[in-house]
Amino acid sequence: MFSNSSVAATPSRVAAINSSARIQFAPAIGVSAEAVPPLAARLRARAAQRGVTVAGAGGPSATHVLKGYFSAFSDKGETTVIYVWDVLDPAGNRVHRIQGQQKDAGKGDGWAAVTTPTMEAIADRTIDELALWLSSAAG
Repeated sequence: MFSNSSVAATPSRVAAINSSARIQFAPAIGVSAEAVPPLAARLRARAAQRGVTVAGAGGPSATHVLKGYFSAFSDKGETTVIYVWDVLDPAGNRVHRIQGQQKDAGKGDGWAAVTTPTMEAIADRTIDELALWLSSAAG
């Protein structure tokens, strides 16, 4: 679905969507505690850029839940983060899947080598794919 490309240094311009969807983020599975803050912050920021409403605690109920699964492995001085996001309906049924991988040349093995720009790139691609899917599902 996504290429193995490196993190882009410049943010891309993207169009906002027009959707009544409200997304709730479930805790991600398999990601290190250090990688969560940049991922979460960028998911919220990119969602706002794309017009994807994030359902917070105490707000209107979510129309979809985004549940992420991650793993990181190192090979030949390069670390790859594999990610899968299941988009669930309110009943917990998977209605869409977003998946990809992102390479990182950070120092260390596994999660210790994963940098903030890598997690931000994953968040950007996740929200862009989600917005594309929501646009096609709404139309």
